[in-house]
Amino acid sequence: MPQVSMWAGLRNLEVEQLDWYHGDLSRHMAEALLMANAEDGSYLLRSSATRVGEYSLSVKCKDSVKHFQIGWDGKQYQFGMGVFQSLQEFVEHFANQPLIGGESGILTVLRHPYSRNVLEPDVYDTVTVHASLGQHDGIAPAVANSSSTKTIPIASKEGYLTKQGFNFKSWKTRWFVLKGNEMKYFRARLDTDALRVLDLNTCTGVAPDFTQNKSNCFSLTFPGRTFYMYANTQEEANEWMKLLKWKLEHKGQ
Repeated sequence: MPQVSMWAGLRNLEVEQLDWYHGDLSRHMAEALLMANAEDGSYLLRSSATRVGEYSLSVKCKDSVKHFQIGWDGKQYQFGMGVFQSLQEFVEHFANQPLIGGESGILTVLRHPYSRNVLEPDVYDTVTVHASLGQHDGIAPAVANSSSTKTIPIASKEGYLTKQGFNFKSWKTRWFVLKGNEMKYFRARLDTDALRVLDLNTCTGVAPDFTQNKSNCFSLTFPGRTFYMYANTQEEANEWMKLLKWKLEHKGQ
């Protein structure tokens, strides 16, 4: 029994020193963080919710997040048929040999550790949750149709902005979606094909703009072009600028 405690202490020491270990982060929050903020090949480690003392590796690959179980027997880590003496050895192995995502067959390699020290921006989407519960759930009718709101700390945003065209300088309202390091805009909210995708990795600045004689206006500067757009209110414009600035300050994290 003392030997088990000794190994547990060594295991915890190694794991806690990892910048990309996120403790008891849930599966759903891991998916939300990686989908909203990370690029393909980003990964994080968290404690397994189903196997005490073991771990789960969450990896962003294409348009999804895959989760892999990592076992621990007190001396070494097990992953599938492989055995590793340390998590560093595990990462180095799968930085060159792709992981296979279960039945999907998606291949990905471990490229970018997602640090737990990356601060989430102070901008949140408010989600209204409508509960429709019947009396069979033990909820009184007065409560059954109630609504509540909750705040979800995910670095993404969407909404209408009015942008200036490139050729004719006309202003048109578009639906913008900011997710990860991309800002897409669509002709209408329900459209599935974006008119354009702006890669924020190449963006050099975001700032309020007073040259276009438009209220609540700001600019996004890219090599070769500056985009001008305005929101319905100054508060909305400030939220967009705050989140965009955060994205630019945390490129590649």
